[in-house]
Amino acid sequence: MSSTRSLLLFFMAVCMFSFAPIPDTQAGVGDPQVATNHTWYPGELACSTFERLQKTQAIMFEAATGRRPTTDEERVLASWLWRNTHYWHGEQGTEDLWGRGISNDSDSATREYWTGLFAHGFALCGTTHSQWTAEMQHLLGHNRARVAGVSGHNSFEVFLRGGAYRDGRWALLDHDISTVIFDPQGQRLLSINEIKGGKLALTKEQTTAPKQQGWPVCGLHPEDGNCYDTFQTAEYLAGYAGPPPMVHLRRGETLRRYLKPGLEDGKTYVFWGRNYQTDGIPGPERARTWVNQPEKLYGSTSGAGYRPGQSRFANAVYTYRPNFANGDYREGVTSESDQQVTFEFNSPYIIAATPASSEAWGVYEPGCRNGLVIQSSKPIVVSVSIDRGLSWKQVVAQAADLTYTIDLTDFAKGHRQYWLRFESSAAELEGSDLRITTVCQANSSIIPRLTDNGSVVQFQSSGLALESAGPNIAQAAQHIVEGKFDSPRVTLQLAAPRKSTLAQVYAATHAASSNPRRPILLIASSIRSTVASLGRTWSKIGGSRDRANSRRTFGRRASAGDPRIFRRRPAVFKFASATTAASGTCGPKSIWLIGSRVKMPRE
Repeated sequence: MSSTRSLLLFFMAVCMFSFAPIPDTQAGVGDPQVATNHTWYPGELACSTFERLQKTQAIMFEAATGRRPTTDEERVLASWLWRNTHYWHGEQGTEDLWGRGISNDSDSATREYWTGLFAHGFALCGTTHSQWTAEMQHLLGHNRARVAGVSGHNSFEVFLRGGAYRDGRWALLDHDISTVIFDPQGQRLLSINEIKGGKLALTKEQTTAPKQQGWPVCGLHPEDGNCYDTFQTAEYLAGYAGPPPMVHLRRGETLRRYLKPGLEDGKTYVFWGRNYQTDGIPGPERARTWVNQPEKLYGSTSGAGYRPGQSRFANAVYTYRPNFANGDYREGVTSESDQQVTFEFNSPYIIAATPASSEAWGVYEPGCRNGLVIQSSKPIVVSVSIDRGLSWKQVVAQAADLTYTIDLTDFAKGHRQYWLRFESSAAELEGSDLRITTVCQANSSIIPRLTDNGSVVQFQSSGLALESAGPNIAQAAQHIVEGKFDSPRVTLQLAAPRKSTLAQVYAATHAASSNPRRPILLIASSIRSTVASLGRTWSKIGGSRDRANSRRTFGRRASAGDPRIFRRRPAVFKFASATTAASGTCGPKSIWLIGSRVKMPRE
């Protein structure tokens, strides 16, 4: 039976805004990033865009092999080397994307590349390889990577061109079990189909085999290659990349990151994933991984080895003390009246939790602590919203040792943004010594590390920040101005906050395919500060023809006004404001986005 109904299930938009045109009203730090001269772990400034990441991978590849990557094969091996040494196999906590609770059987895997890299740094095989397709989209071009289902595992292949690959061949590039396999002559990488079709014995070879050129086969466990006896499924464009990760620190706010679990006292464990309790330390970890021993991978003769706790989660701790005496607090305010002050929070890291039990998935249970804690010297009443003001949970602070404390972890855990509404005026909050502490989980591999005998430290701040209408469906629903989800058409509006200037917009859809196929069209409109809302104009920036009858998220970026309709299934679009020129004139203040199904001619 075929159905003509097409559902637009999910929509997310993110606007990137700038502080620069209005320095008198914004003095926070927009997008601070740090890098060091550490060869393997220089920090987020070295990997927070695909351009920076590719440059860093080339440096790392040269440090290992002695040569710069120039061919398709060398560039993907540089990416594979980096992914092996910065990302490990583990079970991450999910997000409540669909409003069904955190623990549910919906498609809740983290398919977005930057969230996986910055907020986690670990995932199961299918999830990490789905995310990796977004990087390959940038590195190689459109649709030249796929997640490959094999026996008990989700592997990865890339489509390489040039040299021995000629016009193009698929090649195995599995970072999750640290495996690439060259042909017997050492001329090119083999595909899964070639391996299962008579060359399975090659999975038992050692890295020392001359044909492997120093790259490991089954570098984590010698029996991992048994999975390549079948090729069951292929998933194209399985992940996507949204906006680049950005931190916005308001005046009175600090961010401190911890490379190892335990926080300041060494025994407070706050995480978002499976609790393995390895060696008595709660939280996610991995014993077989190249993370924290990257220099040993290339040319290894014995593999990564087995060491409990070889890699674990890290933390990013935000501490915010708004100043109500001089007006600095307004940098974090989304609304205010003589009865309330509402603050917003947004992070590329995910809010973590100390579980109440030692169960494997205790973070999903009630009674979690330490993820979001509010302290005050005065009695306070606060409400929290994780759907951008659609619903609120009110809590009264409990007094303890002359300090009033509220732990809102159970409400905020597993999210990357929240709003806090204090049921008092700013004048009443003055002198309260209010402190808001948000503890997030982070990937230790993207935190800058120092080198022996001195380090060179680079700091950069772009002056940009993010305003997000997602990724949860409830968060996006707050921005609907016309239509609705689960319908053929929906329009959302997203504005840059606090008189700031719109710089860029990223939009993503998670849509159900239909039978017969129907494409998705994404249209955008911006409102300039000097134009009334009735003067808005619409520009088509992308669309897609669905290829399969399944729910998936897929990614591509487009420029404003691009007349092309993409024939694949893009889900991520980006365009920049043309009015944010060097003159500093005010650009658009808000953005409208439409997701729609349209009729298109067949190819």
